[in-house]
Amino acid sequence: MGGLWTCQTSFNGGGAQSEGPWFNGDGTWDVTQKYTVDGDVDWPEAELTITKQGDKRVISTTDLPTFHATGEFPVSSSDDAYQVDRNPNSISAQDISVELDRTPELADEPSCVGGEVGVLKSGVLVFNSVDAGGRDAVAYEVQDNCDGHPQMSGVYHYHSVSDCVLDDLDAGTGQSKLIGWAFDGFGIYGPRDADGNELTSDDLDECHGITSKVRFNGKKQNIYHYVATVDYPYTVGCYRGTSAVNGPIG
Repeated sequence: MGGLWTCQTSFNGGGAQSEGPWFNGDGTWDVTQKYTVDGDVDWPEAELTITKQGDKRVISTTDLPTFHATGEFPVSSSDDAYQVDRNPNSISAQDISVELDRTPELADEPSCVGGEVGVLKSGVLVFNSVDAGGRDAVAYEVQDNCDGHPQMSGVYHYHSVSDCVLDDLDAGTGQSKLIGWAFDGFGIYGPRDADGNELTSDDLDECHGITSKVRFNGKKQNIYHYVATVDYPYTVGCYRGTSAVNGPIG
C-alpha cells in the first residue's frame, strides 16, 4: 500500500541539501542515476550475537556490518555525493541490545513506528523510510554502495534493505529467506513470494507485510512477516505486533 505511519509528529529538516540530478522533475526519480558515497571500508571489529532466552530473541550488536564494507564518512568534498548530501557524520561502534518476542502475535490494531524499525542479520539497524525532513530517505539522501550511512551519533543504518544483504542472504529463486527482524518480533524477508515473484507495496498490507508460509524459528509456518521491496516504504510501514522498542536505541 506504500504508506508510513510514523510516531513523529514534526520534522525539523536535515538530510540532503538539494534534489539530486536523478530526479526527473515530476516527483519521480531514477535509481540507476543516483550517486553513491565512495569508499570501501571494512569493519573487523563488527560483532553480532543472536541468542534464545526463553521466549525472547536477544540481539546484541555493535551496529557495524559484519559481512560488507561501507563508504567513507564524512563525505569527502571530492565525492560526487558531496554536491547533494554533505553528510558530516562518522560511523562509530554502538552498544545495542534488544529483546524481541520469538513467537510474536498480531496486536488488535497496528501502531506507529519510531525512527528505528528493526535490525538485519548484517548487524545493522533499519530505520524507517523518511529522513529528518520527512522526505523519502532512499530517494533524497545519498547512501553508500550497500545502502547505508551514519546519522549524527555515528549510528550506521539502512532505510531500505541493503542490496549487499540480499546478495549475501537471499540470492536465488523461490520464497525469500529471513534477513532480519522488526522490533515487534516479526521477521523481515526478501522480496520474493513462494512462486519466486517479486512483491511490491501493492501486494502488501498497510504495514508492508503479509501472511504466508515461510521458514521462521527453524520451521515452515504460516505467519505474518514484513517484506523488503524496492518501492516506498521499503520495509516496515507500521507495526502489526507490539514493539519491544519505545524510543531511540542508538
